[in-house]
Amino acid sequence: MQRQISLDIFRGLTLAAMLLVNNPGSWSAVYPPLLHAEWHGLTPTDLIFPFFMFIVGAALFHSMKNVPAGTIPWAKIAKRTVLLFAIGVALNEFPFTDPLSEWRVLGVLQRIALCYGIAAVLICVLNRSHLLLLSAVILIGYWLILLLVENPYSLEGNLVQQWDLALLGASHLYQGYGVPFEPEGILSTLPGVVSILAGYFTSEMLAEKPTPEAKIKSLLMWGVGAFIVALLWQIVFPINKPLWSSTYVLITTAFAWFFLAIIVYLCDVKKVSKGMHWMVVYGSNPLFIYALSRIFSKTLSLITWTNDAGQTVSLQKAIYTAFNQFLSPINASLLYALMIVAIFYVISAWLYKRKIFIKL
Repeated sequence: MQRQISLDIFRGLTLAAMLLVNNPGSWSAVYPPLLHAEWHGLTPTDLIFPFFMFIVGAALFHSMKNVPAGTIPWAKIAKRTVLLFAIGVALNEFPFTDPLSEWRVLGVLQRIALCYGIAAVLICVLNRSHLLLLSAVILIGYWLILLLVENPYSLEGNLVQQWDLALLGASHLYQGYGVPFEPEGILSTLPGVVSILAGYFTSEMLAEKPTPEAKIKSLLMWGVGAFIVALLWQIVFPINKPLWSSTYVLITTAFAWFFLAIIVYLCDVKKVSKGMHWMVVYGSNPLFIYALSRIFSKTLSLITWTNDAGQTVSLQKAIYTAFNQFLSPINASLLYALMIVAIFYVISAWLYKRKIFIKL
């Protein structure tokens, strides 16, 4: 049972996109598609994180295929979950200048860790039919749970925020919305598990279908179905990334299936190879590259000096300002982000050439 090259390409493209949107030269000068929706809604940037979750699920199929039915490799699952979570907390707090009482507990890798751990256990104890049923129950159940409060989809007062305030405290939550609210909250981990399981089901299907045409047909059928359900459901349950709404899970998974169908068509039907390999290379060390890029970007902001006007300038700002000398602010910001993407492609290529693959 071989790994699907289409998934490797998808992973590399997603990682490159993640670095692009995470590293603008200036957050005040960014093309709108490279920003998240402020609350309800969907932008291309809102696809990236769930795509990454989807890919984790796809990889989970291959990592779990040799586990005997009915057994749970607790040590393996716990190790990966704890290490991912710990790395996520460390990346949040680097360079560790905040007091422990203000550390943000949750975040991107922490969400992946928790959803991976839960999904891995479920995959070990449930068959495909039961996993599909449970996925539906989670998505519908999450919607019904959110409706228990008066303003279920508002920034303040939603049940996701209430849980996190009660269990973690305001000082340990993300502060970027102007109020304490955690977009990778505890309660919203539940629908996040379905994003992982969707990738698992996809990898399973790709391994079973005998021809590229059959794979494409399934991907498009699944994608259209999820897309229609999401569009109808969003009338009463908005598409919302910070809440990780069930409609958000469905529509982002639909787009993942559409993108994969295109990749399978190009690679396996049209036999296009030119311009594809760089994505395989980029996705060969996803966790290491993501973590290193976070540290690198923060370090550029930490390296500072005082200029002739007595102002404190960071290396990050100096590079952006240099680009801004010959480009508009928004294009200088984009060029800075592309520079980060290029730097980490070079690192990925160096590791790939030497067959160094860093995994947990």
